[in-house]
Amino acid sequence: MDKSVYFVPIFILFVSIIYYVFSIKYNSKRKHSKLPPGSMGWPYLGETLQMYSQHPNMFISTRFKRYGEIFKSHILGCPCVMLASPEAARFVLVTEAHLFKPTYPKSKENLIGPRALFFHQGDYHTRLRKLVQGSLYPETLRGLVPAIEDLTVSALNSWASAADVINTYTEMKRLSFEVGILAIFGDLEPYYKEELKKNYIIVDRGYNSFPTKLPGTLYRKAINARKRLSEILNNITRERKERKIVEKNLLSCMLNNSNNGEILSEDQIADNIIGVLFAAQDTTASSMTWIVKYLHDNPKLLEIVKDEQKAIYESNGEGKSPLTWSQTRNMPFTNKVILESLRMSSIISFTFREAVEDVEYKGYHIPKGWKVMPLFRNIHHNPQFFADPQKFDPTRFEGAPKPNTFMPFGSGAHACPGNELAKLEMLIFVHHLASQFRCELVGSESGIQFSPFPVPLNGLPAKYWKTRMDQIQTS
Repeated sequence: MDKSVYFVPIFILFVSIIYYVFSIKYNSKRKHSKLPPGSMGWPYLGETLQMYSQHPNMFISTRFKRYGEIFKSHILGCPCVMLASPEAARFVLVTEAHLFKPTYPKSKENLIGPRALFFHQGDYHTRLRKLVQGSLYPETLRGLVPAIEDLTVSALNSWASAADVINTYTEMKRLSFEVGILAIFGDLEPYYKEELKKNYIIVDRGYNSFPTKLPGTLYRKAINARKRLSEILNNITRERKERKIVEKNLLSCMLNNSNNGEILSEDQIADNIIGVLFAAQDTTASSMTWIVKYLHDNPKLLEIVKDEQKAIYESNGEGKSPLTWSQTRNMPFTNKVILESLRMSSIISFTFREAVEDVEYKGYHIPKGWKVMPLFRNIHHNPQFFADPQKFDPTRFEGAPKPNTFMPFGSGAHACPGNELAKLEMLIFVHHLASQFRCELVGSESGIQFSPFPVPLNGLPAKYWKTRMDQIQTS
């Protein structure tokens, strides 16, 4: 009898034994680990409807109370693990950051550009991050103070001269866009600035729309405007290359940097410029809108800010001399107000990462491919770290917060590289608002809306007018 007939069943038996041994070994490693508690919701839909049919923070805080600092869910078609402790945030963003890659919905990546630095990790991300940070070093920001001040004063004067109700958030977005253009390009021809603004607005409107490319939809219009943005940026890049002028701005840094002889392509430059504009505009505009709201709602704190800014304003001959870099570094109470505003508003409520391999954390299993969401807002509003967290209290920043409990700009290698520019913009704005202007909020409604970042309801409608300092003090 042919002995080969025994080969197949013996081989199957051998493979089965090997599989059995390895499965026992694997399961023994996993027997003390499990998925975090929580609900995956409905098939396919998960808990997306539950999260967005109510205040997203309510959705998260309810589950935090029920399950603790780590829980699972299924949001926007993705299984995910939400983490609401400082230790967990540091684990994902700093100490074990290599296990979690940045991730965004493909529809949003298409609008910003796949080559933008915050879609990457590794050498490419490190190189781009250094370029962005290099264009925003203190010595560079020092030189931007006069121009940012001019933009700020011009914006406030236009709001005051309007003599009508304005949407504070919308106007803040315009101001932040101008500051972003300044940091990226320096002086930019008016034609290019208007074309960038016109097409960027269309992209911005479609960023959070339903991602369908059907004709006439916001997303389709945004995709087309994104292509035009690339063309405009490529034209600007070519002209700057021909001029061969080394300037202290982001575009110049990108044009004059090479990595072992390899320079950035025009598409890489365009994607990263658009990415910086996205990062710089909405978050900073939201933060400054909340500063106006919090100061208006806390008149005693506003008076302290006015006193601090009055001293600076008078030392500059009541505005005859420009604000200086050193003066922006010496606004201690205003700085605390800004930090408390960032904590209270928590513009970046959470961030998305994706596990690149199976990860174990505190006895729980995080499967490869699952989204991981450190919850900054929950940490910022946890009474364990910030007493009476719903109270606006700048004095809580007289001492340093506990490590990893205050992360308004994220943390780790993917923290916002433009945070110092954003804070400088806020300080300059508060200085001029407090020293030369007054505002009155219109409407009694109070609440939060998401667009996509949290902003006061209806964008904080308000009237602004210019006034003398002595009038402010008696108001």
